[in-house]
Amino acid sequence: MGLDKLIHKCKSNDTKAQSELYQLFSSKLFSVSLKYSSSYAEAEDNLQDAFITIFNKIKQYKNKGSFEGWLKRIAINTALQRYRSQKVFEIINEDAIVDEEVDLDEDEVSIDYLLQYIQELPDRYRLVFNLYVLDGYSHKEIANLLSITTGTTKSNLARARQLLKEKILAHKMGLNSQSL
Repeated sequence: MGLDKLIHKCKSNDTKAQSELYQLFSSKLFSVSLKYSSSYAEAEDNLQDAFITIFNKIKQYKNKGSFEGWLKRIAINTALQRYRSQKVFEIINEDAIVDEEVDLDEDEVSIDYLLQYIQELPDRYRLVFNLYVLDGYSHKEIANLLSITTGTTKSNLARARQLLKEKILAHKMGLNSQSL
């Protein structure tokens, strides 16, 4: 069945179509949920909540733009909803922010370790890092999504980069001492 027909059937609350849509997009949306969750179990919960929202709001999708992009935004917003009500963001003087790029040499750390290190970041840093670096949101967009200031997004991004840099350096030192 084509995607347009599948969407149309989902708009009519066809449970078989909903199941097919879930099967088609659940793995992609789970990886999105995992990026924004602090654990595998939380990502599973976020995925289920995202699909509930998708099925409740699918009539709002007007076949304009990417359907997968629409799904992804719902998955991201579902995961971020957990953090909006929490006080997980620290407010820092914007003048004190040093935005430092982290240069990565592919030989220094594997993508698996890098993803693990990102997952281990505190929530406030992981969310901003993923939105900015991995998903290309601007600081203004992140501030709006998380109900914080752009200064806070910048400071949290800088701190996330610093923590990742420290983890990568520790990883590199650990590998070098093991090879001696």
